[in-house]
Amino acid sequence: MEKRILGIDPGLAILGFGIINCQTNQTQIHHNSVQLLDFGVIRTPAKTELGKRLCTLHDDLHTLIEEWKPDLVAIEKFFFYRMSNTILVAQARGVVMLALAQKSVNTVEFAPSQIKLALTGRGNAEKYQVQEAVAQELDLDYVPRPDDAADALAIALTAWFQS
Repeated sequence: MEKRILGIDPGLAILGFGIINCQTNQTQIHHNSVQLLDFGVIRTPAKTELGKRLCTLHDDLHTLIEEWKPDLVAIEKFFFYRMSNTILVAQARGVVMLALAQKSVNTVEFAPSQIKLALTGRGNAEKYQVQEAVAQELDLDYVPRPDDAADALAIALTAWFQS
C-alpha cells in the first residue's frame, strides 16, 4: 500500500514542509520503504502586513496540496514558544488548518515530544538528534536544511510510523 504524506511545521515567518512517499508491503511487514519527494519552506517577509503574510501561507499551501495530492497531512500541535511569538504562530497555524479543511485532506497532529519519541526513542531528544534521525530514515548523507524543513520531514515520518 502506498501513502503520500505532507508534514508541516507551522510558523508565520517560516513554515516548513516535507513530502514523503511511503510504501508498505502487506505480505511482508519488514519490507517498508519511504522516499523523499520534496521539502522546503514558505517564507513571509516580516515587514509585510500580517493579512498578506497569512494569505501567502494559505495560497502557497493550497498550491502544495494541489501539486502533491497528499493522502495525509501531519502537523505539529500548537506549542507555546516565546510569548511574543505565540499569537503569530497560532494565527499561522489557524490558516494552515483552514487550508487543509478547504481541501478536505485527512490530518493528524503530533506534539513535539511525540515526534522526538517516534524518531529517536526519547521524548526529550535534542533537535540535532531528531534531524540526524530524519537523514538516516530517508537514507540521506546530509541533514535537510533549513531546520523548519527538517522538522516538517520529522512530522511526516512520525505520521508514517503511526499508521
